[in-house]
Amino acid sequence: MTRKQRRLILIGSALGVLFVAAGLTMFALRDNIVFFYTPSEIAAKAPAPGTRLRLGGLVRQGSVVRGADRAVSFEVVDGERHVSVSYKGLLPDLFREGQGVVAEGVLVSPTEFRADNVLAKHDETYMPREVADALKKQGHWQPDGKLPNAEAKSAQQ
Repeated sequence: MTRKQRRLILIGSALGVLFVAAGLTMFALRDNIVFFYTPSEIAAKAPAPGTRLRLGGLVRQGSVVRGADRAVSFEVVDGERHVSVSYKGLLPDLFREGQGVVAEGVLVSPTEFRADNVLAKHDETYMPREVADALKKQGHWQPDGKLPNAEAKSAQQ
């Protein structure tokens, strides 16, 4: 066997090991990948119940209901559709109606979501990039992160 053949076998073996390692890493991470959806995207793409994902949008005015033992339910709206969210735990201090929110958890049905983590915007000018992009794409973006008055009223109905 010549030096050139040995070098090619070594390089080929190294690439094979690299591809196997990358494949095993992707296989191990497949359950940890969480996709971001708005309520309209959930209605359009219809992910299977039990799918882990992030839900983003605005907290609908008048939808926050606090229950016993830190249970909270609210609706996330993107101007067209809404999804009911149930959460048990402490909400961020800046969580309030009409503000941007991202909830991470499991989709129970196309209109119900069980969150295990809720993130709220941290100041008056910030909204999560994915939420802002989705609202801009649908034409519902306002610089202050709130729905326009006419759309906020229609979203409540």
